[in-house]
Amino acid sequence: MSALFITATGTDCGKTFVTAGLLRHLRARSLPARALKPVVSGFDEASPGGSDPAELLAAMGEPMTPQTLAAVAPLRFKAPLAATMAARLEGRNLGLGEILNVCQTAMQDPRGPLMIEGAGGVMSPLAEGATCLDAIKALGVPSLLVGGTYLGAISHTLTALAAMRAAGCAPIAIAVNESEGSIVSLAATMAELAAFAPGVVAVAIGRGERDFGALARGCGLAGSPAKSV
Repeated sequence: MSALFITATGTDCGKTFVTAGLLRHLRARSLPARALKPVVSGFDEASPGGSDPAELLAAMGEPMTPQTLAAVAPLRFKAPLAATMAARLEGRNLGLGEILNVCQTAMQDPRGPLMIEGAGGVMSPLAEGATCLDAIKALGVPSLLVGGTYLGAISHTLTALAAMRAAGCAPIAIAVNESEGSIVSLAATMAELAAFAPGVVAVAIGRGERDFGALARGCGLAGSPAKSV
């Protein structure tokens, strides 16, 4: 697999945590995996530490420099809004073609698999007139859907799954990332997904999970596929 697009059911589901976990897992096995987050909003240029790009660079073992930042997150905007809204505040109109070009250029690099992290949820506006789902479809690469265990997460996950299937872009796996302070257990969420989405490869990710082997296998990145729920 040359590239994997990591998307989510919504904002703050843990896309970066999951992406970084996969990067560390693959690189620990001598696979020079790389990350790209083509569009970032809510980014403070004066204080990049702790940002999503900073976490991705750390997972790749690279320092934070203007060059590495530009390579991992080329389109950065200050306002913590949907990408299109944040860009407009800075006098920019994001076009889908520009974002696809960034991704396709990075995908031409032969060094290991490329983890492409989206912005917001799968149906979040990413470019003028286009969502993350439109980008996934246009790129034609496999995708990973990240969901949570918060109240309502099952509905959001099934809705996202239905939208992706309808677009012909069904994810190859779902990462169920345990939400902080959730009143719904990870086990209960996995059981409900098994009932409503039989046959889907779903991998449980506990709080602070360090072992991403099962998810890597589920995504076809290493070893045999993980079992479906």
